[in-house]
Amino acid sequence: MASAKIVKQINFKMENRTGLAAEICSALYDAKVNITAICGYEMDKQAEFMLLCDNPAAAKKALKKLSAEISEDSVIVVDMPNKSGELKKVASALAGAGININYFYGTTGSGKTSACVIKTADNKKSLKVIC
Repeated sequence: MASAKIVKQINFKMENRTGLAAEICSALYDAKVNITAICGYEMDKQAEFMLLCDNPAAAKKALKKLSAEISEDSVIVVDMPNKSGELKKVASALAGAGININYFYGTTGSGKTSACVIKTADNKKSLKVIC
């Protein structure tokens, strides 16, 4: 069965350019920040990122030095068995409770568990439904 918790996510955006990901990763490394989840994409020439890490305060400080536009959001991190149908169970439970998923991203790797970051219309209610 899945386990879940609500965590703070750092959202930031910057003008997109070649080498930006390397610059961001270097700044976070220099600040001794470990990235636990990240999503990045380009929209209208802006690089948009969603970041989970072990030291949000240090991450925000490092990103401000890069002139990033920063905000925070609450998201749910769901840990579940790495097997077919597990995300379906979570998504179906949320749908059954009438909770909209705004977005999600995740990875499975090759281990026994997978992790998914989910932003919903009601994270507190979602946590009760998932757990």
